[in-house]
Parts: sequence; structure tokens; C-alpha cells
Amino acid sequence: MEKLIPFTLTDLAKVTNHRSGEIKFGEKMHTLPKEMTPMEFLKTCEAKYVLFGIPEDIGVRANYGRPGAASAWESAIKSIANIQHNRFCKGSRLMVLGTLDVKAEMEFVKDLDFTISEDRVKLSQTVEKIDKEVAHIIFNIVKAGKIPIVIGGGHNNAYGNIKGSALAKGKPINAINFDAHSDFRILEGRHSGNGFSYAFEEGFLKKYFIFGLHESYTSKSVLDIIKKIEDRVRYNTYDEVNIRKQKNFDQELFQALNFIKNDPFGIEIDLDALPNIASSAMTMSGYSVEEVRLFVSYFAQNQNASYLHICEGAPDLGEEKNNHLIGKLIGYLVTDFIKANHKEE
Repeated sequence: MEKLIPFTLTDLAKVTNHRSGEIKFGEKMHTLPKEMTPMEFLKTCEAKYVLFGIPEDIGVRANYGRPGAASAWESAIKSIANIQHNRFCKGSRLMVLGTLDVKAEMEFVKDLDFTISEDRVKLSQTVEKIDKEVAHIIFNIVKAGKIPIVIGGGHNNAYGNIKGSALAKGKPINAINFDAHSDFRILEGRHSGNGFSYAFEEGFLKKYFIFGLHESYTSKSVLDIIKKIEDRVRYNTYDEVNIRKQKNFDQELFQALNFIKNDPFGIEIDLDALPNIASSAMTMSGYSVEEVRLFVSYFAQNQNASYLHICEGAPDLGEEKNNHLIGKLIGYLVTDFIKANHKEE
């Protein structure tokens, strides 16, 4: 895992605010000891859940989106480190592996213009490089018997999560995606809008459910593609559940779980599905924070839940005084996942 930047005990100490009479996650989470390799650490660490950050927005840029998602990891780890370690959720269940080293790639793309076709090709090729590294690291985490909790980055990284998990398990996996968009666009070169379609086409993704599509922002061509393969790809829309009330939220959770639960599945959360959350495709209308927390908790309870991926949050695009709130939201989702998924031995 040459492209991994390990998160050290010193790094953790810098983001943990110690307070008399309290125990924070940052005092209990596991970090890589100096004398061990990441692989040795993964195999021997008692923690079941592995935090891994991907601080990039290259896939977003390649998909005509606003850059900024690279900043989510820093905001998230500061919040997670300062969650209270108590009987409800213990920091010792979590190891912080580190982040993908994307500094060179971010530098390479910083002046590229997605409206120029040659630059768009370079952006897509850079996303492919990141795909390989993400898939490699996720493969090693899953192969070690751990559950990845991935903080993005753009939604292009769903591809690496799915591929790495499928290769480690030796078979295609399923995915449930809480998202305003399908990210099932045509295979036109890699970007944040086609991670699932590429994973599907290449045989790593078996069944895929999109939860909460926004009808006004889903193209006819994508809907037509899905209709042809509805035995393997299904969706519901935010509009039919929360606006027209044609479907019930709780029943839709049940239907979606029934569709994917018989095989290992990844839980994908795109923060641009939530109103007024700074992201690459910010929305004014969508599901609430409480609903996405319910969603994560519901699917995490299933024994086939294989990873959690939270992406597209962009603290740098929000008001400076509120930058920490996206990290705090990610912290809620991470602990909701662990609380629901963890079974006492």
C-alpha cells in the first residue's frame, strides 16, 4: 500500500481536544504503530472498523462539478476524534488507517479545464489511477476481515470500494446508494457520475439500488438504461416518497433491503442528497439529516453490510464559521453505522 499515508498517534493527538473527566474517541482509536506495516496492523488490530480518507475532488471536476470535496476528511477526523467514548459507542472499535496520497494528482489537475476535451481526458485518466489505488487498499482492508468506513472525496470512489470488496470476497457485491443522482451515467471516461455503471459493466457490482433519486435531475437516457436491467438495478425517487407521498419511507427501506440483502453490500451516502449541505452539487430540497441517519442505521444492522462510504461533502464550499458541521455530520453517520452494525462477541 505504497500510496497510503498512515495516520499516526501524533496526528491523532493533534486533533483530539482532551478534557478532564471525559474520554474522547481520539484517546481510544487505534493507529499504526511505528514498528508495523499497514498489512500487519490490519491483520492483528482488534478493531473491526477501519477509517480511510480519500482527500480528492478530481472525479467531481471531471463530472462538471464544483471542486471542494477534498476537504471533507480533515473536517471529519477532527470531529470523530472528539466524539465521547462511552457505553453507547466505543472509540476502540475503530482504527484510523490513514489517507490516500493524492497530492501529485491534485497538483496535476489543478489548472485543467473540464470544458476542454483534452483536459477532460487527462482528468478521467487521473481518476482511473486513483481507482486502482482505492481498490487495492479496500481489498486489503476487507481481506483482513475488517469493515471499511471511507470518507471521500468524490463519488467516483464508489468504483474502488465496490471493486476492492468484490475482489476480496471473490464475487460481485451489491450496493445501496442514498443519492439525488444515479451515478449510473454512460461509460464516457471515469468521473464521479459513473462509478456504479463502470463497476456494473466490469462485473464487480451485482445488484444496485438508488434511494431517493431527484426526478428533475435524472436524464431520460439513464432511466431508459435502468428500465432494461431492472432485475439488477432499481430505484425510488425522493419526489414520490416525500413530495407526492405515493410511497412510504419505512416501506421503501424494507423493499430496498430485500433487493440487496442476500449478498454482501456497500452502503453509499452522497451528502449532496441533503438540503443546504456544502457539496459539489448542493441542493435546496431533499431528505433530512435524521432520515439519512435512519437509513444508515437500518442498513448497517444487516450482517451483509460490508462497508460505509460517505462522500461529496465539501466544507471548503460552505461558510467558514460552519465548516466543522460537515465533519460533525459525518461523525454522526460513522457512529450510527458502528452502533447498528457492531455485535458483541
